[in-house]
Amino acid sequence: MKHFKYYIICLLTILAVTGCRSVKLSTADEQMARGEYYDASKTYRKIYNKLTKKTERSKRGEVAFKMGEAHRKLSQAESAASAYQNAIRYGYPDSLAQLYLAKMLHAAGKYPQAIRAYEEYLMREPNSVQAQKGLEGAMAADRMKKNPTRYVVKSPKLFNSRRSDFAPALVNGELYITTTNEKVKGENRSEITGMKKSDIWVARKNERGQWLAPEPVEGELNTDMDEGIVSFSPDGATMYLTKARRAPNYSTGVELYTSKRSDAQWSAPVKYDISGDTISSYGHPSVSPSGKYLYFTSDMPGMGGKDIWRVEIDERAGSLINLGPEINTPGDEVFPYALTDSILIFSSDGHPGMGGLDLFKATLQPEGNWVVVNMGVPLNSNGDDFGITFNRESDHPEGYFSSNRGDRRGYDHIFSFELPNLKVNINGWVTDVDEEPISGAVIRIVGNDGSIQKTASRADGTFSFPLQPGVSYTMLAGARGYLNGKQEFTADTAAVDAEYEVDFVLASLSKPNIVENIFYDFDRATLRPESKEALDGLVTMMRDNPGLTIEMASHTDRVGTEEYNIDLSNRRAKAVVDYLIEAGVAPERLQYHGYGKSRPKTVTKRVARLYPQFQEGDILTEDFVNGLSEEDRAVADQINRRTEFSVLSVDYNLY
Repeated sequence: MKHFKYYIICLLTILAVTGCRSVKLSTADEQMARGEYYDASKTYRKIYNKLTKKTERSKRGEVAFKMGEAHRKLSQAESAASAYQNAIRYGYPDSLAQLYLAKMLHAAGKYPQAIRAYEEYLMREPNSVQAQKGLEGAMAADRMKKNPTRYVVKSPKLFNSRRSDFAPALVNGELYITTTNEKVKGENRSEITGMKKSDIWVARKNERGQWLAPEPVEGELNTDMDEGIVSFSPDGATMYLTKARRAPNYSTGVELYTSKRSDAQWSAPVKYDISGDTISSYGHPSVSPSGKYLYFTSDMPGMGGKDIWRVEIDERAGSLINLGPEINTPGDEVFPYALTDSILIFSSDGHPGMGGLDLFKATLQPEGNWVVVNMGVPLNSNGDDFGITFNRESDHPEGYFSSNRGDRRGYDHIFSFELPNLKVNINGWVTDVDEEPISGAVIRIVGNDGSIQKTASRADGTFSFPLQPGVSYTMLAGARGYLNGKQEFTADTAAVDAEYEVDFVLASLSKPNIVENIFYDFDRATLRPESKEALDGLVTMMRDNPGLTIEMASHTDRVGTEEYNIDLSNRRAKAVVDYLIEAGVAPERLQYHGYGKSRPKTVTKRVARLYPQFQEGDILTEDFVNGLSEEDRAVADQINRRTEFSVLSVDYNLY
């Protein structure tokens, strides 16, 4: 609803009309000059429809342009675009018709047509910042739609009527909105919008925390004039609001007022003077969280269009500043919202965006400059998106804003938004080397952000932790009868939900632990290069458990003599020990033994899963293997050829 959305003032310069004006055209021009856009659009339409003669083409183009202006002020993008097209068709000479056509096509979501219209205007006016920024936004719009943010936007029916409802403001668990619903105070229709004049209503929650339907605020706040667009002091006791300035034959503007709360009652508004300038309009107040500053919108001379300004609440004299060109553009910057003392959310049609007003986030840098970022889809659409408020008590961004998206009449509605906390979890299993789950293992996770978490594995050996993106973690797992395990992990910084898996395989203190991926050359004890990763894992285990002593054991298959296999397996076990010693493990912590084919492997759950031709509990003795098919004999021999370690003690050099 652009009469208050743009805190309606007469910004339209009435162009000279050649020839004799009819009374009705003069009437329409006067309506526009007073900001009565709804009435003016109707009057211009009647005049346009009567101009049918060929000799009236130029006048028809002029009236079409003015009709487009009225629809543009009412946020009726498609109607405005149609009117501007007619103005150009009938030879309207001002090139602004081309610029406004591009902007309205942009606001209607017709991006290819908008791009062409911007390009045509830039051929005439290559230095136009508005056209350059508009073209940039229209060209980026499809990309933004295809890459939405994680915000979730919904339309809560409870807060919306059949007319315009906009500019929500959360304070102390209450939601204040500006509304033009049919039950507002006063019977007169707005000449600006054709709807009833806006009032301030409030929604509260019941004892179960559920929102109730909005009702008029109590007290002397609402009148038969336009009131709305509110902000509050940090204690919620003072309301800053926008109030219409209206007098016969005088342009429509707005001014800032304050109201005081006593219990549930709000006092009659008192004018809040910003400066001695009585011609300019002042609206869209936003109090900073510290209560020191008041941000607002004004058409005072600045960057062009409507700018965002700031004043100290207690020291108004001499403290008034324009927020400057990083925020303000030749277009309109409106509806500031001070999220923190260094983060300002505002709406603009001058920065590159989806069309109409987009929501932008400005962050104040230590050097004093602002960095402005479009808040993206779905917070932004091709319509007008503005008037945001955040729930400051939530642990994640959420709140409400207003938008006329999807409403051809240009009516505004309240939308909710939420940026859910990222769900980043790490899940895993704690098992022994034979993949038997270890229940009750204690897992600790320490982050470099100072966080410490602890849990125990479930009956099936599983565990889970919530994580923070971008944090590096050290994870430790331990259980009675097993060596401790250690893992290190860094959560991704991507702004998406994520699930990670980290498993712990704990070595048993009471049974041999097979070491996978130890390879030797055929008939030799020489370790092959591809064994390095597994060997280095053994080195890490010994370093992480300084009290540990182990026996390395090597086993062969059934082929060959006993004497030959004992010798080969002994040399292979020694090769592993030599590697560990060379890597820095004390020799006295290591023993080795070659068992040849004397200790055939018993099939475990893990082996049975990998090789389903065997059953858990089968012992791969020479007689058992000889009874298998040739293919299965080869597999059984491979299983028997293995390297294992057994724990001898865990208290080496500790006493």
